[in-house]
Amino acid sequence: MLFRVAVFGLSLTLLAPPLLAAEAKQTPLTPVSTSAAPASTLAAMTTAQTSTRVPADLPEKGADSGLPLPRFVSLAAEKVNARTGPGSRYPIAWQYQRRGLPVEVVAEYEYWRRIRDHDGTETWVHKNLTSGRRYAVVEGGVRSLFRKPDADTEVLLTAETGVQARLRKCPDAMWCQVEIAGTKGWMPRSWLWGLYPGEVFD
Repeated sequence: MLFRVAVFGLSLTLLAPPLLAAEAKQTPLTPVSTSAAPASTLAAMTTAQTSTRVPADLPEKGADSGLPLPRFVSLAAEKVNARTGPGSRYPIAWQYQRRGLPVEVVAEYEYWRRIRDHDGTETWVHKNLTSGRRYAVVEGGVRSLFRKPDADTEVLLTAETGVQARLRKCPDAMWCQVEIAGTKGWMPRSWLWGLYPGEVFD
């Protein structure tokens, strides 16, 4: 039996028992809101996104962290103030309300990181509000989560554009193992935003 679960405007269709459907309802998928207009929120992520920048063979290193630039990280708190510049004296441009949201670090200044989100918006956040834990968001429409890295295997669930997925491993150039609403499975990496083409990790 199919269970369709609405999660803050995004939905999952689960091929699973009711217990799993209940878990999916608890998945935090709150859209980003803007402090400049408290009554409004950003629309759900769409497929019309800017292209992802691929790191060079010898990537630039961040002056503070010594890590490659650009690189993907995730937000480490439920509420993250994103500012117009690298410091608490700068105005808040947005407030992200989604722990684990993947973002791309494109610059560093002391304790601050300039990030680019799935919509292409660039702002500054404190480094303590980012995490090396890897996540991605589904893009391109309704996508299937497969039991194995093979499109002919069982479909465990389907997820719409904007649904957040924990990246477990991406062992090759084609597939990633992800976790969505407590369910682990495989998706083609081309359906995910939050990693670079050809980037592999276990």
